[in-house]
Amino acid sequence: MAAGKEIRPQEGPQTSFLASPADIAIYGGGAGGGKTWALLMEPLRHIANPGFGAVFFRRTTVQIRNEGGLWDESTSLYPLVGASPKEVTLEWKFPSGASISMAHLEHEKTVANWQGSQIALLLFDELTHFSEKQFFYMLSRNRSMCGVRPYVRASCNPDADSWVARFIAWWIDQETGLPINERSGALRWFVRIGDAIHWADRPEDLAEHTMLDEAGQRVPIPPKSVTFIPAKLTDNKALMAADPGYMANLLALSTVERERLLGGNWKIRPAAGILFKRQWCEVVDAVPAGVRWVRGWDLAATPKTDAAPDPDGTSGTRIGQLPDGTFIVAHHVKDWLSPNGVRALIKNTASQDPPGTTISLPQDPGQAGKDQKGNLAQHMVGFNVRFSPETGDKVTRFSPFSAQAEAGNVKVLRGPWNEGWFSALEGFPEAKHDDEADSTSRAFNELSKPTPTAIFATYGAHDD
Repeated sequence: MAAGKEIRPQEGPQTSFLASPADIAIYGGGAGGGKTWALLMEPLRHIANPGFGAVFFRRTTVQIRNEGGLWDESTSLYPLVGASPKEVTLEWKFPSGASISMAHLEHEKTVANWQGSQIALLLFDELTHFSEKQFFYMLSRNRSMCGVRPYVRASCNPDADSWVARFIAWWIDQETGLPINERSGALRWFVRIGDAIHWADRPEDLAEHTMLDEAGQRVPIPPKSVTFIPAKLTDNKALMAADPGYMANLLALSTVERERLLGGNWKIRPAAGILFKRQWCEVVDAVPAGVRWVRGWDLAATPKTDAAPDPDGTSGTRIGQLPDGTFIVAHHVKDWLSPNGVRALIKNTASQDPPGTTISLPQDPGQAGKDQKGNLAQHMVGFNVRFSPETGDKVTRFSPFSAQAEAGNVKVLRGPWNEGWFSALEGFPEAKHDDEADSTSRAFNELSKPTPTAIFATYGAHDD
């Protein structure tokens, strides 16, 4: 009880997570399952202990400080029990002297900063963002002289390619990718020898794995207990009541992200035909008035030769946003050209696009990228050109367009380029080439940015 306000978990997975006796408990699955609040509540059971200390980890400090992130949420909770914040150091001090801090492990080597530390409670927010090496190194810092048995708590969303997916595989149906409900909260034990993890249903079944004690005698390696507790948005009644529109946000995601973040699927991966299907798009014969246009480019500069008959191509896709907020893909071009040929293709295409079309070009990092940008900008004087680096992986960049297409919000103007473009997007990301997907992503994501109207009346090259 704090200042007349009771702090308690929600009935269901959150309660099970906070009641788990496991050495390592992982709480995860869909978005909105109340994972962050469960983590923030966990240390409160020890705050009367003056020697107690806990550390929350996120991969970057920016993630800790983001609106709605760990620090932001903690300011709604910890003052209720008398804690004082030190925002500069991301630390909370409690009246007893107990402390809770928040830190990053941005790089693999950052773990070295924690050499010699003793941390009674380790808390990882979004465990799949950390490497296996980072997790097990920090596990070696999980020790205590304050009377609290050392333990670990973590949250995560599904990631089929992460080490966490392998670590919790026993709790997941390997056919469907969904959690096995009857195994939720069940304990298993493991010992880790080198990089190999040995599992058992009972700790005594691991007794064959031994080590030398201080007296030189062979003794069993102490096993660690682990559990996984899945949770989804529908388990978080408080959020469902406070923000009923959040479900619609998750439903609007692309198929892969919706299965992960709404369905809690640990096996779903992008595959050909999942991120795009041509039947999602209505093919039309005319473009309405009042469309705002962007042409996105994916650049290559390798002509086809006998030695290289199938190189990447230069691809340009023009997408417009209609007055009603829906989108239309009106043109696509692809060719295999020399650097001079690429520049000519971009300029000739721009001269045929509707006036005011924004031309979005990628900028490679480093000096070579700056030189290329300068040359193209000079070549494209008189057109509305914008340069920006690629951020995130290709699937992540394509997902917003995929979601809108699946929702029926993308039309395609009939043209001879349709078949090649449709086929390429249906093959993404498994096909050898992703030029069409990359230029489509760039056009759509540039078009989706909140852009002042004045930009479209300005000529010259711009940085984002």
